[in-house]
Amino acid sequence: MTVTAIDTTPYWEISGATEFAPLLRSLSVDVAVIGGGLTGVTAAYLLKAAGLTVALVERGRCGQGETSHTTAHLTAVTDAPFPNLVRSFGAEHAQAVWDAGFAALAQIDTIVRQERIDCEFRWVPGYLMAHLNAIEARDESENMATRLREFAQLTQTAGFDADYLDAVPGLGGAGIRFDGQAAFHPLKYLHALAKGLPGDGCYVFEHSAVEDVTADPLTLKVGSHTISARFVVIATHVPIMGKAGALKATLLQTDLYPYSTYAVGAHIEKNLVPEGLFWDMATPYYYLRVDPHRDDDFVILGGADHKTGQSQNPREHFAQVERTLLDILPDANITHRWSGQVIETRDRLPYIGEISPGQFVMTGFSGNGLTFGTLGAMMARDAITGQPNPWRELFDVNRTRITKGLGNYLAENKDYPYYLIRDRFAGAKGKSLRTLRRGAGGIVDVDGKRVAAYRDDDGAVTLLSPACTHLGCEVAWNGAESSWDCPCHGSRFTATGKVMGGPAEQPLPPAD
Repeated sequence: MTVTAIDTTPYWEISGATEFAPLLRSLSVDVAVIGGGLTGVTAAYLLKAAGLTVALVERGRCGQGETSHTTAHLTAVTDAPFPNLVRSFGAEHAQAVWDAGFAALAQIDTIVRQERIDCEFRWVPGYLMAHLNAIEARDESENMATRLREFAQLTQTAGFDADYLDAVPGLGGAGIRFDGQAAFHPLKYLHALAKGLPGDGCYVFEHSAVEDVTADPLTLKVGSHTISARFVVIATHVPIMGKAGALKATLLQTDLYPYSTYAVGAHIEKNLVPEGLFWDMATPYYYLRVDPHRDDDFVILGGADHKTGQSQNPREHFAQVERTLLDILPDANITHRWSGQVIETRDRLPYIGEISPGQFVMTGFSGNGLTFGTLGAMMARDAITGQPNPWRELFDVNRTRITKGLGNYLAENKDYPYYLIRDRFAGAKGKSLRTLRRGAGGIVDVDGKRVAAYRDDDGAVTLLSPACTHLGCEVAWNGAESSWDCPCHGSRFTATGKVMGGPAEQPLPPAD
């Protein structure tokens, strides 16, 4: 190991990235957003895009709270294992939770492309292992491998890509590969969004602490000035009391369980471990991220969690993470060390919704803060603009108990934008064109793109766009009738893309 001076600031921090003035006058907007982390900034961005005027207020600098202290895993795979979700809430609820995560990843991907944000966003695989720690991995039992196989099978049954592996690439040991996860630089993303917020009746104010939220009219008190609004979005790590009343807000706060978590960053030999996200099934678990650099690779390992304020020696937790990293990668050159905090809830699901009329909160994201923070922003936009949202009841901040009966969840929400593109993110992984036999069709990967492919009896191949020309759902191959069928609204196309039945009126176009 090379001895290097340790930087104790989070790896993601960018000095002077935002320079917004404090609130210096009273004003009125449609929506006031409290909190300049990823959740609040994303909410403000989506609300402005929906045509509303927004004022975002942050007591410090945007992005310098928990967003900068993350290890920046963008994953729809929840801290609570999928089999546990099924046992606790039922199969449809479990699918709904993971669907929500994939919807958030799809939203981030859309924003990055639309706004052309240079934030190092890329799709990467995620790997769940029995143990990241190499010594413990050598001792893992066949029982653990069996558990992982069952985990993968159950997840596949729900329509998600999950492949059991006898050996995880670069680290060894049994595990599961989950496709469709992602990574990015969280502050480059956040700052790009924040800088685009001011204008058209929208504002960002830094160094502006909210002292009180009052009702009738709904108003934020910020120093000697006020912001009046029709709605308030509270996007702070732990919700402030606001106008919900001290008793109700205190009850919510006491139902949140903060945990401190520790991270170290290090440079390693290039291509020693493949790019991706890794985490294990230990308690507390470890989580590893690998980022490629030009001359080497950078890894971030986190873990050694404990309830905040309940450790006598936090330095030992850093030492524990460092020892584990060096056990996994003995030649790692550790350069960074920082800590963060995650918030757990009673049932391991986030609280997202209205705590009282006009006041929307989101918290309790566990280890999926960037994913569920984005989801919270999406749900706030839908609630404020009066749009339906598939996850409103599931994550309701006022829920007492989630029953296993969810009604016909998929049928009721098939028109929500996420479900028009679900198969692109949450399953139905395309196969190679070489696997397509004569007289058959299927969704395949061609140069990294999903294509609807048909090989006729003579071997000639037709390549089509898989997006239904009605509303963009991905079509599926019907082997019994040699047709492409849309699962959302029932449109049907011939093997070569001609319309057989509506509501689609245009044929499937050739693939790009």
